[in-house]
Amino acid sequence: MCLGKLIFTAMNTPQQRAVVFAYHNVGVRCLKVLLAGGVDVALVVTHQDSASENIWFESVVSVCETEGIPYITPDDPKAPDLLAQIQAAQPDLLFSFYYRHMLPQAILDVAPAYNMHGSLLPRFRGRAPVNWAVLHGATEIGATLHEMTVKPDAGAIVAQQAVPILPDDTAFEVFGKVTVAAELALYNVLPALLAGTAPRIPNDLGQGSYFGGRKPEDGRIDWNKPAADVYNLHRAVAPPYPGAFTDIGTGAGTQRYVIERARPYRGNSGDIAGLPPGLAVVDNAIVGVCGDGRALAIHSLLHDGERMSAAALQAQLAQAQ
Repeated sequence: MCLGKLIFTAMNTPQQRAVVFAYHNVGVRCLKVLLAGGVDVALVVTHQDSASENIWFESVVSVCETEGIPYITPDDPKAPDLLAQIQAAQPDLLFSFYYRHMLPQAILDVAPAYNMHGSLLPRFRGRAPVNWAVLHGATEIGATLHEMTVKPDAGAIVAQQAVPILPDDTAFEVFGKVTVAAELALYNVLPALLAGTAPRIPNDLGQGSYFGGRKPEDGRIDWNKPAADVYNLHRAVAPPYPGAFTDIGTGAGTQRYVIERARPYRGNSGDIAGLPPGLAVVDNAIVGVCGDGRALAIHSLLHDGERMSAAALQAQLAQAQ
């Protein structure tokens, strides 16, 4: 469907008003789809950026300021004044595009509500679906627009768009694909959604999976695991996420190393034979030896935010012994 057709369809459908909860790149792109489709966005609810977070994504606030859309950044989605503001907007529809809080039933009762989730539901329900999918070695993911319920990611499926996960994709790269998938899924179904004819496909939770949020500490490497698992961990949390890391030393002398870029080791297996699991330097190159005797070739290793040379790492490893 071309943009002209989307706008033409919207012009022939009575304009509908929406309140949109949005954040991150998916929030930006899906908000723009609603505007292109002729939806009257009466209010956007978003988040204030955290000073402690690496803000590598686009700004919903910036879109609102450019388009003249009223926006608010409440701390508590259950606050009575937020509900009152949403009710005052008199929306026909509610949308949530990567908004980070669960919406209470009182808000969901205001109007039909739809959420965009970054996986092919019912797989990878819950938090950080892209990171979990990469960590588990999935070869496909996507975006799902579904009806919102109090139970997370449990409502009927309205639209889906799949994208591949290639063997060396990082979560950052996959998230870029999921952003496009979310835009396409909403773009393709929006005319039917506004016309009241969008599909409702049962979301069989028994066939899916649910995951919680992730913390930086979850990036700690267990070098006793197989190389495939360690590599998937690296891919799942590689920068701009906090990164897979390992500590060397004890007490006040502990040094932390973060993998920035790596690939499966394809050198001579004899060069790493007999080496204990962990970081090592082989032929002036940094490797991470794993529990199955395989290794990662680490092309960029960070220490205190600076890239380590193989020689510098070898000196520090010798000092830690």
